[in-house]
Amino acid sequence: MSKSKTPAQIYQIKVTLRDSKPPIWRRLLISSETTLTTLHDIIQIAMGWEDSHLHAFEVGEDRYSAPMEDLFDDLDFKDERRIKLSKIVPAEGFKFGYEYDFGDSWNHIILVEKILPADPAQVVPVCIKGKRACPPEDVRGVWGYDTFLEASKAPDHPEHDMYTEWVGDDFDSEVFDMDAINAALHGLK
Repeated sequence: MSKSKTPAQIYQIKVTLRDSKPPIWRRLLISSETTLTTLHDIIQIAMGWEDSHLHAFEVGEDRYSAPMEDLFDDLDFKDERRIKLSKIVPAEGFKFGYEYDFGDSWNHIILVEKILPADPAQVVPVCIKGKRACPPEDVRGVWGYDTFLEASKAPDHPEHDMYTEWVGDDFDSEVFDMDAINAALHGLK
């Protein structure tokens, strides 16, 4: 007798960059069978990060990450590769953390807003809403981002030229391009 696979539920999650004011966030639909490794990839695309730094998930007292020689044991991480969301998410309203770039400490709150029934017609992962652009990489975290925004808008600011040379003068903190995010998420499959 062959086993029939139960279709995966769909989680509606909201990923918010902690301490960002005004908030920078994305609302996504993902499969309950998504691994933490794949969730990392989804967050990188949805938020607009470049995936050039280390990351970790915090679920209760446990920290999960991709295996890293030497660092993995020292930081007491568990292997994220086989951990599915369905195994760690007990119910709607569950929150857990995601940190990207241990130097800049881009901390995110992941809120499971809804657990929806399986729907074979629903494409996942997909971004269904969001606000504001992702900060540039290596801008020294949320507080450095505030300085970056201030400096990039004020030509007389001492760091204005450095930031505009580095990032360009066309950065718009309010831009959120859901179509581009979904095109990249579609390519993830």
